[in-house]
Amino acid sequence: MSFIKTVASAAILATAAVTAAEARDQIRVVGSSTVFPFSTAVAEQFGRSTDFQTPIVESTGSGGGMKLFCAGVGTEHPDITNASRRMKAKEFKLCADNGVTEVTEAIVGFDGIVIANAKGGPEFAVTRTQLWQALAAEGPKPTNWSDIDPSLPVIKIEVLGPPPSSGTRDAFEELVMQKGCAKAEAGDKAYCKKDGSHIREDGAYIEAGENDNLIVSKLEANPNAVGVFGFSFLDQNSDKLQGAVVDGVQPTFDNIAGGEYPVSRSLYFYIKNAHVGVIPGLQEYANEFLSEDAAGEEGYLIDKGLIPLPEDEFKTISGNVNSLTKMTGNEWN
Repeated sequence: MSFIKTVASAAILATAAVTAAEARDQIRVVGSSTVFPFSTAVAEQFGRSTDFQTPIVESTGSGGGMKLFCAGVGTEHPDITNASRRMKAKEFKLCADNGVTEVTEAIVGFDGIVIANAKGGPEFAVTRTQLWQALAAEGPKPTNWSDIDPSLPVIKIEVLGPPPSSGTRDAFEELVMQKGCAKAEAGDKAYCKKDGSHIREDGAYIEAGENDNLIVSKLEANPNAVGVFGFSFLDQNSDKLQGAVVDGVQPTFDNIAGGEYPVSRSLYFYIKNAHVGVIPGLQEYANEFLSEDAAGEEGYLIDKGLIPLPEDEFKTISGNVNSLTKMTGNEWN
């Protein structure tokens, strides 16, 4: 063997040894604060019931999770990202540009976005147009809720909600702000600049970070404020919080599951296929998340507020996860 080949072989062996030494034995999950409690429950169950390490789950927000996930392939990058909205086409391109070319998408269930405040505070029954009027950046920027409609409480508009990096914020802008603007009366249409989704920045809407539990505690401290977050946090804190009626519909499990509640969306996670077989237990963890015992109609995630998928769709997505069906880039067509 030549000297050059010997050196090259030694370098390859050294690189392999370093890679093996640096390999993680714990799955790393990032992303949505809304999916966080579900993902954490699966991680804890997975750690208890298998010989694998309990996965590390971080709440970074959907947008933040996508950036971390799409930054590259290798043990320094996360294996899964959770999202409370679908991966965007530009995020898929970012992944591809950074070598993350094989990604599997999984819908785990549904969730409602609720408007809630502390029990003992005023009860709210609002339309999406009224919410848009309260929060629109281009609108009249009312001070009190009663300025919009005399039937609403005579209190200052204070809404604690997620930042722009959050999938819940994306969904709120689409499902509440845009839809509310579209349903506005003719006199208000002048305020519908672009799509009407821009939220005012004068203090009426307060970005409360990616930690929905923090919003819950702030609402307890200020009964006149309302918060925007996923249904599961209302469900888990029903002794402390009350949900607002939106467009005449209560934010309940049955109303969200049946499609009656107007502010609902799908929840996702994305698998970095190149890490399967490298990070121990990654495939098994993903399969646990999409198992009947977890996300099925009688699964343990339902007790935490997850709204299950229809059975046929659940079986299809479970199969896609098990076979690591990769995204093609045509998902947005």
